[in-house]
Amino acid sequence: MRYLELGGHDRLPVLGQGTWHMGERERERTAEVSALRHGLDLGLGLIDTAEMYGDGGAEAVVGEAIAGRRDEVFLVSKVLPHNASENGTITACERSLSRLRTGHIDLYLLHWPGRIPLGETLSAFVRLREEGKIRHFGVSNFDTGDMSRLWSAPHGPESAVNQVLYNLTRRGPEFELLPWCGREGVPVMAYSPIEQGRLLADPVLREVALRHEASPAQIAIAWVLSRRGVCAIPKAATAAHVGQNAAALGIELSARDIAELDDRFPAPRRATPLEIL
Repeated sequence: MRYLELGGHDRLPVLGQGTWHMGERERERTAEVSALRHGLDLGLGLIDTAEMYGDGGAEAVVGEAIAGRRDEVFLVSKVLPHNASENGTITACERSLSRLRTGHIDLYLLHWPGRIPLGETLSAFVRLREEGKIRHFGVSNFDTGDMSRLWSAPHGPESAVNQVLYNLTRRGPEFELLPWCGREGVPVMAYSPIEQGRLLADPVLREVALRHEASPAQIAIAWVLSRRGVCAIPKAATAAHVGQNAAALGIELSARDIAELDDRFPAPRRATPLEIL
């Protein structure tokens, strides 16, 4: 496993497991738990979830999957913006801890910018950190302007991560946001690195995959992992899918690969609003 520096004294795995849409159907729970456990077997200890996913159902799935294996996991969860008042954040975190069956969350994020003043959320994050209920805090779906406002708030520069939509077809963050985060030492966590599967039929991506004897999904993930300061959290609901994702760690894209992908999926030439799924 490769790692990014987190907060100057911790490490963030560059590849993990997402859980969006898990915990929504009871008949799929066994397979979802097995997939997450198989990911742990393969060294994919970064697991990302949120109170929003499945209305808490995804956190419950994660809690079952990591039971007895908490020391193998770098656990990420998120608070909804409408819950992110000072007291609301504390309460939401405690609910998440209960569903996750753990005493602490490694990284706790504000899911997206909301109407509640950032100062209230940050105050709660600091309190939760002091109480040992979280180890790090950060944000998700924050554009460059949002990050600047965050940095001007008390404790804002202590935010450890920004999780955003970033993949071959969603390269907007490269123009301003990724350079901003790079200058401030903030890792970017890319969700939906294969665009929820919509990338996989692209002929150029398929051609690059053939050269590597890999799948288009593995190439799309490998491309995200080749970006400086970026990690990825693809979702996989089956053990076989998890194994395919993990294999992306072993793919090294050539200059030719990168050039062909850049030609097919051009880098942005101007600032664009951050996209959200």
